[in-house]
Amino acid sequence: MTSTTAVQIPGYVAGTWDIDAAHSTVGFSVRHMMVSKVRGYFTRFSGELVTAEDPSRSAVTATIDMDSIDTRQEQRDAHIRSADFFDVGNHTEMTFRSTAVVADGEDWTVQGDLTIKGTTRPVTLALELNGFGPDAYGGYRAGFSARTSISRKAYGVDIDLPMDGGGVVVGDKIDVELEIEAVLRTA
Repeated sequence: MTSTTAVQIPGYVAGTWDIDAAHSTVGFSVRHMMVSKVRGYFTRFSGELVTAEDPSRSAVTATIDMDSIDTRQEQRDAHIRSADFFDVGNHTEMTFRSTAVVADGEDWTVQGDLTIKGTTRPVTLALELNGFGPDAYGGYRAGFSARTSISRKAYGVDIDLPMDGGGVVVGDKIDVELEIEAVLRTA
């Protein structure tokens, strides 16, 4: 499998890829009690990547099941699912749709629209291409790492839980970290 891309990326293949959720992670961290960070994950998500002959014409769409949040503490997870935070009863999914893919030295940025709780805002993901290559099952895989930071309040997740002495229980800045493995679709 070879490609005639303008940018030389070893093993790069143009095609349509499905996110392999069993080998991928959608995670985040947020400041807690003004002194540490709590990490969490979403365990159910799906997505499609279309790598174009010209990588800058590639596209990504993804959907995350908001009910699948896991911060390793069920009481906290239930509170995050409530109307105080995600309001999962009314907003079951978070979605991302890319609008541009831009070379940034040896790495890339993916610009797109992120929708949480019915609010859509532009975000830019710093993207690292981890590689492309054959898998042990006769298929072809690609790996990507991406990061961004968002304001939870910008998406209507605006509860403030003040602490005695100042500060808040949950910070506004959310650091998003993605480790994505995708499988090339076959005809």
